[in-house]
Amino acid sequence: MKILIAYDGSASAHTAIDGLRRAGLPIEADALVVSVAEVWLPTPEHEASLNDAFPTEIPGLDRARAHAIERMKLAEEAARSTCERVSQIFPQWQLRHQALSGSPPHEILNLARQWEPDLIVVGSQGRTALGRFVLGSVSQKVLTEAQTSVRISRETTGTGGSAVRVVVGVDGAEGAKNALRVVALRHWPPGSEVRVVIAEDPLVTNSAYRLIPPVDHFIAEVNEAEHGMAEKLATDAVKELSATLKDKSVTVSSAVVTGVPKQALVAHAEEFGADCIFTGATGLSNPIERFLVGSVSAAVAARAACSVEVVRLRNGSL
Repeated sequence: MKILIAYDGSASAHTAIDGLRRAGLPIEADALVVSVAEVWLPTPEHEASLNDAFPTEIPGLDRARAHAIERMKLAEEAARSTCERVSQIFPQWQLRHQALSGSPPHEILNLARQWEPDLIVVGSQGRTALGRFVLGSVSQKVLTEAQTSVRISRETTGTGGSAVRVVVGVDGAEGAKNALRVVALRHWPPGSEVRVVIAEDPLVTNSAYRLIPPVDHFIAEVNEAEHGMAEKLATDAVKELSATLKDKSVTVSSAVVTGVPKQALVAHAEEFGADCIFTGATGLSNPIERFLVGSVSAAVAARAACSVEVVRLRNGSL
C-alpha cells in the first residue's frame, strides 16, 4: 500500500498523524511525507530562471527570496521530523520525505498524480462545525480533485476505547461496495465495531395529497418498498463484510436511518461514537459533479466531527 501524508505543521496535521494509529492500516507500507512551503517565488534550484524573470532592482525581491528559502528550510524540517514520528508508529513502513514549494493543494495533487498513492492523508483545519464549511480549504480541494482515496483526519471522538468504531455509508452504488471492501481488508484492533448505515429519504405527502387517497396510498407503497430494499441491502452488506473481514472478533451490525443521507449518516456516526466514516466517492468522479452542492461524500467529510475516508480506487483495484 502506498500512502501520501500531507503535513503542514498545524494542529490538524498533528491529529492526522496520530489518527493513523486507528486507521487499520497495514503493518508494512510505502509512505511519503510531504510538506509544502506556501511561497510565491520559485524554489532555490530555479535561481537562474528567477533572475531572468525578476530584475534584481525590484524593491523587496531579495527579502522575498530570503523568505522563500527560509520557508523551504522549515518545510524540509517539518517533513523530516514528521517522517521520524510516523516511523515510531509504523516501524516497518518504508518512509521517505519531501519538501515542495507553491500552493499546497496544487502541489499535493500534482505529486499524487505522479506518485500514484492508494491513500492521501490530510488534516482538517476546521475545528468547529462552522470552520469545516470554509471554502477553499486544502483538505476539501484535495478530497474533491484527487484520483485516489483521501482520508480527512480529525481528533478521535469515538467511544470504543482501545478498539475502533467505524461507520460505512452504503447506498448500493459501486463506490459504497468499494468502501466495504476497503474496510474488510484493514487491520482493525480486536473488539472493533463496524456499523453499516443506510440512509433512506422517504417521500412525504402534503395536505393536498391526503385529499387524494390513491396518491397518498401510492406514496406509502413506494416508501414501504424502498424501506424493504434498504433492509435487504443492509443485511447483504453485513453478511459480505462479516465473511471477508480479516479479524473475526470485529463486530458487524447495520442500521437503516431516516433522513437526507449527508445529514443522517453524520448524525448516526456521532450517536454511534464513530472514530471514522467510510464512504464511496459518489459524485466526485466527474469534474462537473465535484462542484454540485449535495455530493454525499464531500458533504459528510465537511460535516462530520470524526475522521472521514472517501474511497476512490486507483486504477480500479484495491
